[in-house]
Parts: sequence; C-alpha cells; structure tokens
Amino acid sequence: MNLDFSQMTPYIPYMLEGIWVTLKFVFVALLIGALLGTLLALFKISGPVPLRAFAIAYTSVFRGTPLILQLMLIYFAVPQLTGYDITPFLSAIAAFGLNSAAYISEIIRAGIQAVDKGQVEAAQALGIPYRAMMKDIILPQAFKNILPALMNEVITLTKESALVSTIGYLDLMRRAQVVGASMYRQFEPLLFVGLIYWILVMILTLIGRRIERRLKASDIR
Repeated sequence: MNLDFSQMTPYIPYMLEGIWVTLKFVFVALLIGALLGTLLALFKISGPVPLRAFAIAYTSVFRGTPLILQLMLIYFAVPQLTGYDITPFLSAIAAFGLNSAAYISEIIRAGIQAVDKGQVEAAQALGIPYRAMMKDIILPQAFKNILPALMNEVITLTKESALVSTIGYLDLMRRAQVVGASMYRQFEPLLFVGLIYWILVMILTLIGRRIERRLKASDIR
C-alpha cells in the first residue's frame, strides 16, 4: 500500500471547515423535518379527510423515491420552472427537510398511537382541549417511545448529507473530492473524511444513549 497523508496536511483546515458546513444544513433540515413531520403525523391521526389524504400521499412520494432524485429535482427544476437560481444550500435543506418530514411523521404517528388509549380517554373526560392534551400529555409520552427512532433518523440524515456533494455544496465529501483532485490522490482525503463521519455518528449515538438513560431515570423517580 502506498499511502501518503503528509501531502494532505495543508488541506486539513479546509476539510475540517466542512464539519460545520455539513452540520449547519443537517440541523436546519432536521428542524424543518421535525416541524413538518409533526404536522403531518397529526393530520394522519386526527385530521380531516383531505388533510389525511395529503399527509399519506406526501409520505408515500417522499419515502418511495430516492433522496438524490428529490435533491436533483429541486436543484434543477426550480430554476427551470420559476427562473429563481436556487443555491446548493437552499436545495439541500429543502430536499433533506422535506424527505426527513416524511420519515419523522411516521415515527411520530407510531409513537402517538403507542401511548395508552386510557390517557386520551382520561384527558377527554376531564375536558382538556385537544391541543393541550397533545402538547402536555400525549406528545411528551410519545417522545420517550420514539427517541431511538428519531436518533436513528438524525444519524441517517448526517450520513446521507454526503449526497449534496453532487450539486457542488462544499460539505465534507465535496471538500474531500476537491482536495483529492488537487493532490491527484483520492484515497487519503476520502479516508480522512470517512473517519470524521464515523466520529460524528459515534458522538450522536452517545448523545442519544445519554438522553435515553436520563429519561429512564426520570421515569423511575
């Protein structure tokens, strides 16, 4: 094996900047996905028929088509259809946010339906309004059930973020490709960012486990 990481040393700060660039758009996409996903889940559970049908169709489309296709459609179709020259960053958060919303909506729906029906019946018997019941009683309990699945979605989104390199967004993967082209050596930069992705995933995994332990400890108390 002919590995030479010494040539890569001057490029390391440039590649490390990609961590912040990657996490920035992943965070915004997750925020969009969580908000829209919660709304879609509520539509599926108790919304009127048109909204329920929309939520089901939305989930079917975004879960049934490749994420990279959705990314490409937004990046290339928006300028063609509207004349607006959308940036790679906006394309990334739109595609990843809309895609994540479909998965998160199913996670939340399953979590809400897993809550004991007696909780809902008791709240209704006490005359608690629907919004207050969902916000203060059902969703907090559902969150404990869905936390592992939500953390898995965060990890999946972080790893799949490498797809945005295909539209020129200067994330970790794209920076590795740029450095590889400058060095005429692709393996070392790719191995380096692969290690960074692995570290990020391990950190997220540990954070998820820590939160789970705290929630379990609060239940015991």
